[in-house]
Amino acid sequence: MSGTPRCEGSPAGFANRQGGAGKSTTAVLLGTELAHKGVPVTMLDCDPNHSLSIWAGKGRLPAGITALSDVTESSIVKTIKQHDVDGAVVIVDLEGVASRMVSRAISQADLVIIPMRATILDATIGAQSLQLIAEEEEAIDRKIAHAVVFTMTGNIRTNQHKNIEASLREGGIDIIEPPLTQRTAYSALFEFGGDLHTMESKQGNMATAIENAEAFAMAVYKRLTEALQ
Repeated sequence: MSGTPRCEGSPAGFANRQGGAGKSTTAVLLGTELAHKGVPVTMLDCDPNHSLSIWAGKGRLPAGITALSDVTESSIVKTIKQHDVDGAVVIVDLEGVASRMVSRAISQADLVIIPMRATILDATIGAQSLQLIAEEEEAIDRKIAHAVVFTMTGNIRTNQHKNIEASLREGGIDIIEPPLTQRTAYSALFEFGGDLHTMESKQGNMATAIENAEAFAMAVYKRLTEALQ
């Protein structure tokens, strides 16, 4: 795990009410890139669409990753705490609606990540996820670190992207850099399983896809380590 700091166990939750924003893809990219760096990762599939389980069920689960799909509302907190051990990261792929399970998972998170496309619709719906976090902060009387990551972006940021990003920053919202670009390899993970480093069928410029995903994962990991200091 050269060059990668260790953290004392960090749950990260992925939440967004907007379908198609790349929530599960972002979770898989984070988990597989961290595991590739030697970080033990537990991934909890708490989304009724079970996208994470579809990926894990391809039979090519990378070393260092444990994927769980039988997590319930009553077991979510216990499951997170069970796997929240020294040096490990717990990733929770949450459903896209407000629920007791989402609330409980957020209450345990060191970082909540909100993936969104750089569109007005995604930004509007993403604001609902930010409000949900604010309500949970009030309920448990502590701050919950959270950040937005833009997904499916082009190589050049559109004016709409720039305007949405500027508005979020003005509102004090943390934005993860780099954004996740539009890559065929990312969606292909759910077809082939595994990770970008072992994908048998090459999908576009793999080196660029890996570089982008790795930089995103390290940006998230840095936030997780800082949250524990």
